[in-house]
Amino acid sequence: MNLAPENATVKQALSAHAAIGLVAGALLYLVSLSGAVAVFYQEWQRVEQPNAPEMSTISPDAVQRAVEAVMASEKGKPPTTHLYVHLPVAPLPRATITTDTQAVHVDASGRIAGAEQIAWSDFLVALHYTLNLPAIWGLTIVGGLGVMMLALSLSGVVAHPRIFRDAFRLRARDKGGIGLADWHNRLSVWTLPFTVAIAFTGALIGVAYVTAFGVATTSYGGDLEAVYAPIFGEEGKPDKTAAPAPDVAAALGYMRQHYPQAELTYVTLHDPGTAGQHIQVLGEHQRRLIFGEYYTFDGAGKFHGVAGLADGSLGQQAAASNYRLHFGNFGGLPVKLAYLVFGLILTAICATGTYIWLGKRERRGVEQPRLRSLWDAVVWGSPLMLAVTFIARKLLGNDAPLAEIFWIGMAALLASAWIVTTRDTLAKWLQRALVASLVLVLAMIWRG
Repeated sequence: MNLAPENATVKQALSAHAAIGLVAGALLYLVSLSGAVAVFYQEWQRVEQPNAPEMSTISPDAVQRAVEAVMASEKGKPPTTHLYVHLPVAPLPRATITTDTQAVHVDASGRIAGAEQIAWSDFLVALHYTLNLPAIWGLTIVGGLGVMMLALSLSGVVAHPRIFRDAFRLRARDKGGIGLADWHNRLSVWTLPFTVAIAFTGALIGVAYVTAFGVATTSYGGDLEAVYAPIFGEEGKPDKTAAPAPDVAAALGYMRQHYPQAELTYVTLHDPGTAGQHIQVLGEHQRRLIFGEYYTFDGAGKFHGVAGLADGSLGQQAAASNYRLHFGNFGGLPVKLAYLVFGLILTAICATGTYIWLGKRERRGVEQPRLRSLWDAVVWGSPLMLAVTFIARKLLGNDAPLAEIFWIGMAALLASAWIVTTRDTLAKWLQRALVASLVLVLAMIWRG
């Protein structure tokens, strides 16, 4: 009895294997592309909503008035569990208050100036962070992609023992796939430290969340904040008895007097308007990778202590440094520009890797025009749909269903790729559409 599978079965299995690899490669490409664009998340907010009030600083008394005004506007609604105050900083000189149900800009005097409308910026970050899926599923996938990227980077070095010796040997015009392979290998070597850092930190962010979610579910009754408390500080004991608004002005005044070196970026009010409320002020430390230190105050603005992100255990400091290293929001504009360039190079590496694999199969006589056409749709369709969502946001407003537009558009492009298999035909049309859409995006940005 012959248990070996038939040739047709083997071919079907190989096609399925290739399709699965293409899906993983497509997601890796999309995460890399969206991450490169999302480096300028703060700047995109200013582009998306250019008329919001801006200021270099805001006084503690103005913040207090703004907090009280927002809390008063929420009377009759379910009590918010957290209230966040974004303080003006150089990349985003705006004061914004966010609750469980709304987000508003405030002016320098503390008056509510209107709703925050940054749906496209938030869509972009959600696409990179979770692929617009629920957090647990999205971070599990993206964390796995980070592990895959790290494995691909390291295995690529091992698989090419002369890769560093040939780092500056570029046969860019060679035919037969050599030129494309050289570009892929050279770019991979030149950006290897960046790729490893991004992949490692991205994997940590995703895996840490999934691990914390599992621990919270099994040991803390689903309380995710209790799992993070030893690192980022405890929530405190809740007491839902009604109380006046917390004294944020006193907390900010204390920070100015006792921690003038800390650049204040956020104020978080836990259970505002209750007897159990407390205040956390986030302050950035210059020349440090940590995203900041949490300074804790009670509802009356009395200082209680720090979380320890700046000078606590090495584990705390490492956890607090992971985010800025991954997203490139340290070192100002030069670092962001470097992250943009390296991120686009990483995106090109993801794209060329699959093209090289497809080319090798074709030279062996394995023609798969649909796979090539599908990959063309991914490579050129993903940036096209990002541009389309920005245009939709400008034309349809902040309530435009951006995630639906993006994913339905991508599905339509992939369906077209399944039908249009003539080599390079779909790619050329998508390239032209991409150029036209980018021109339109630039025109919209220019007009404000």
